[in-house]
Amino acid sequence: MANIKDIFIPDLGADKDVDLIDIMVKVGDIVEVEDGLITLETEKASMDVPTPYKGKVVEILVKVGDKVNSGDLIVKVESTEESINEVPSSSNENEKEPIASPKDDESKITSPTQFVKEQTIKSVLEEVRVPDLGADKDVDLIDVMIHVGDIIVKDYSIITLETEKASMDVPAPFGGEVIEIFVEKGQKINGGDLIAKVIKTVVIEDKVPTPLAKIVEDEKIVEKASCPIPTIQEVAARSIEQEESNVLSKKATKVYASPSVRRVSREFGVDLGFVKGSAKKGRITVEDIKAYVKEQLNKPASATGVGFGFNLPEIKEIDFSQFGKVKRVELSRVQKVSGPFLHKNYLASPHVTQFDECDITELEKFRKEQNEIAKDFKLSPLVFIIKAVEKALKIHPKFNSSLSADGQELIMKEYFNIGVAVDTPNGLLVPVIKDVDKKGFKDIAIELSELSKKARDGKLTNADMSGGCFTISSLGGIGGTYFTPIINSPEVAILGVSKSSIKPIYDGSDFKPRLILPLSLSYDHKVIDGADGARFTTTLSQILSDLRLLSM
Repeated sequence: MANIKDIFIPDLGADKDVDLIDIMVKVGDIVEVEDGLITLETEKASMDVPTPYKGKVVEILVKVGDKVNSGDLIVKVESTEESINEVPSSSNENEKEPIASPKDDESKITSPTQFVKEQTIKSVLEEVRVPDLGADKDVDLIDVMIHVGDIIVKDYSIITLETEKASMDVPAPFGGEVIEIFVEKGQKINGGDLIAKVIKTVVIEDKVPTPLAKIVEDEKIVEKASCPIPTIQEVAARSIEQEESNVLSKKATKVYASPSVRRVSREFGVDLGFVKGSAKKGRITVEDIKAYVKEQLNKPASATGVGFGFNLPEIKEIDFSQFGKVKRVELSRVQKVSGPFLHKNYLASPHVTQFDECDITELEKFRKEQNEIAKDFKLSPLVFIIKAVEKALKIHPKFNSSLSADGQELIMKEYFNIGVAVDTPNGLLVPVIKDVDKKGFKDIAIELSELSKKARDGKLTNADMSGGCFTISSLGGIGGTYFTPIINSPEVAILGVSKSSIKPIYDGSDFKPRLILPLSLSYDHKVIDGADGARFTTTLSQILSDLRLLSM
């Protein structure tokens, strides 16, 4: 007979007021034993709370964002089965006489029996350390590929080291959940240094007598339900060879992913409901998201939602060595990541570039005068351009927006975070100066210098490069006149700045030498019209020509 079962938060130990970050079921769902109901997040890790009953969800008493504690009621389930934690009565008055085993006459077991291994699963906290590096000392750590809360499998690459001779990935010696990380990108490490602490599961086997009928039944269940966890190498191989799609044809109703994985999915704009998870119980890893994005980018243009009515032709492999001597140089990590991102942005946004120029003769005079008296900072032309862009964004707010995912709304931003493209040995990086409207020339100059140094040293964090509203790409220190910068999605415009030069400008009676700065504004034509683009560069030109307009 069906009955209502209450499901409570399990013992959380010393943790109190734990964040509830996800509810994986809704009223009316049919759940199986061990199916996840909710996801909790503590300071160290995330965990799913499973159901101990099979049945139908009839009531949910919590919501995302709640603070919960041990023993709180979360869900009511209409169940027809007993909890897996409850032991059913084994009394049977009509039990048959025991069948003696020919090899064990003294056996008193009441049914055909065989000694089998019973598995007990326990969680163990283990340390992951840097392996023996031989003679190498103070090796550079150039990449950390795990986050707190990630579920990793054995041989998953967790960090990348770089010596004078080569770079190498350090694999995980076992699988589990990462709860603490002790290293960061850019530091020097040696053999034996602590990398992370991981909770891994171990199986303890004990020999216990089990009825043969039960063994046969269990073997059938295992044979039907067993699903080995693929290694990261296997997942990567399937992605590269496209033997198995990483995209689900139908959106999943339940998503199993850690908070760090969900954060990565938001950064990539990926709907986790369509990502195929490779870890235990279909849990999604960062590698699954990467494989999903790679597969989507490799699809023909018409299949990616870009909107073209034709398929892009495949790039044919050419043996260039038939024409002369060649050598292969691997792309940097930044180029491997940014290349597909720029390609997607270029295809997804109809780019239009407005060219203009402005007279910065007076600005340059003022800049040099201030640098002569400045002691702890240096004013570059870019500092004034950043401040002028912030003023122009206030006058033309459409440029400080993003298009909604469904393309039906503009998200107007009331903050002013300006990204600045920085040329580094590893490729182009875009740190973001936050709250430009609240900072003066000196503050911007100091922050710009610090972020540029971090970029060149390879020490920028995700926080340093996120939250931008508008991007400036300056080639003034290199040269050139005009170019077409690619929009840094989800922004809707980007400003290209080239090298200034002296030009003769007619003032109505005579030609006078003036310092002229070329501007190149690329914008998304889905959001911004040509007239708006021209108005923006005209406003920007006026401000840079007369800095007094910044105060108006």
